[in-house]
Amino acid sequence: MTNYETYESPFCTRYASEEMQFTFSAQKKFSTFRRLWVALARAEMKLGLEQVTQEKVDELEAHIDDIDFAYAAEEEKKLRHDVMAHVHTYGKCCPKAEGIIHLGATSCYVGDNTDVIVMRDAMKIVHRKLVNVLSNFASFADKYKDMPCLAYTHLQPAQLTTVGKRATLWMNELLMDLEDLEYQMGNLKLLGQKGTTGTQASFMELFHGDEEKIEKLEQMIAEEMGFKQCVPVSGQTYSRKVDSRIVNVLGGIAQSCSKFSNDLRILANFKEIEEPFEKNQIGSSAMPYKRNPMRAERITSLSRYVMIDTLNPAFTAGTQWFERTLDDSANKRIAVAEAFLATDAILNIMLNITNGLVVYPKVIRARVMKELPFMATENIMMDAVMKGGNRQELHEKIRQHSIAAGKVIKEEGGENDLVDRIAADPDFMTTKEEIEAKLIPENYTGRSASQVSAFLDRCIKPVLEKNKDVLGEKAELSV
Repeated sequence: MTNYETYESPFCTRYASEEMQFTFSAQKKFSTFRRLWVALARAEMKLGLEQVTQEKVDELEAHIDDIDFAYAAEEEKKLRHDVMAHVHTYGKCCPKAEGIIHLGATSCYVGDNTDVIVMRDAMKIVHRKLVNVLSNFASFADKYKDMPCLAYTHLQPAQLTTVGKRATLWMNELLMDLEDLEYQMGNLKLLGQKGTTGTQASFMELFHGDEEKIEKLEQMIAEEMGFKQCVPVSGQTYSRKVDSRIVNVLGGIAQSCSKFSNDLRILANFKEIEEPFEKNQIGSSAMPYKRNPMRAERITSLSRYVMIDTLNPAFTAGTQWFERTLDDSANKRIAVAEAFLATDAILNIMLNITNGLVVYPKVIRARVMKELPFMATENIMMDAVMKGGNRQELHEKIRQHSIAAGKVIKEEGGENDLVDRIAADPDFMTTKEEIEAKLIPENYTGRSASQVSAFLDRCIKPVLEKNKDVLGEKAELSV
């Protein structure tokens, strides 16, 4: 429920999905605490700790989700310790098991392991949405792989490409991000139960120095929580470089999406390609005719936030002292959560835009034809050389003719008369009709179409096939 008298994060009220918001919610966090406590107790029981019985484990398991947050808040106010407040809250509804909750563990057993689990689950959401964005782009690239359009260097018309080929440039960067994301997901490890300074000293006491049981205990916890293994060594916490590496991946996604959104904003200005525009959408309060690229602008804006946010976990990782300090806590609970919430919001908009991009073929063609004479000059020059002309002399003449034609366009507002100028120059040994016969845009796009097909077949289709069970996702934007 919206509270109009206190600050509320726009990530919750405007941008991030309910699914991602739940992933970073108190319910998710503290129920995961309880799942970890159950996993610890179950493993301790199986490894022979007599005070941990099946009855106590069953009682703990029966009360994983019924959290009395009001009681926990009162306990935290009294104890000034969030983990112990929830130990007491859990014990209140599990009186038989109260004495074995958190047995041998330190706060980071639940705090850090929960953070890892939450990031894993959040990465799964990001992964699913990123795959669907690539799927949308793949359909778009394939559909427009043959459509010539202007390509730019320095934001100046350079040669021709195709609409589909340009889309593969956006896709290729997102594919790099997907590979980085999958690497982090595949290599993510649980902290396990390392104790106060990472030495597992408390468990040495619990298990009377039986190191084999301690290692087995950790492996059992990892498997119950869905991980292959725990980190091999740590201080009290898992290395904060883990947060930095993961948020860097989110920053990479933001970079790629920002590149696309900025390109789309320019294309909208050219009136070549636009984001979806709803029937009743208002572009401007003062100018009714406007179709502002508000979705792409929002991607640019949120991406800037995520890219800058990557510095937070980087500085946190770089300023941890010895086995741990607590200057990480306040920062990481904001920085990591908001990096995921913002990335989720970005991908929601990406899904929305890429599912409904509007292309204007006639405008694209008209702009191509206006610039094509300049781009055909190399072919015209080579034809003249084949007829006996001097390449260097012809190059200089074309340069002069191009400058003159550009002057007509820029200074006089006239049409491109480069073809007329070349046809009138006897050194080129050609006619206007012969030149115009060569001005077919499709002849100047190089291998664009085949590059699109090869990229989709070799790089994208295997990804989509591997993830076919999650395809078809769409996103509705709240604002």
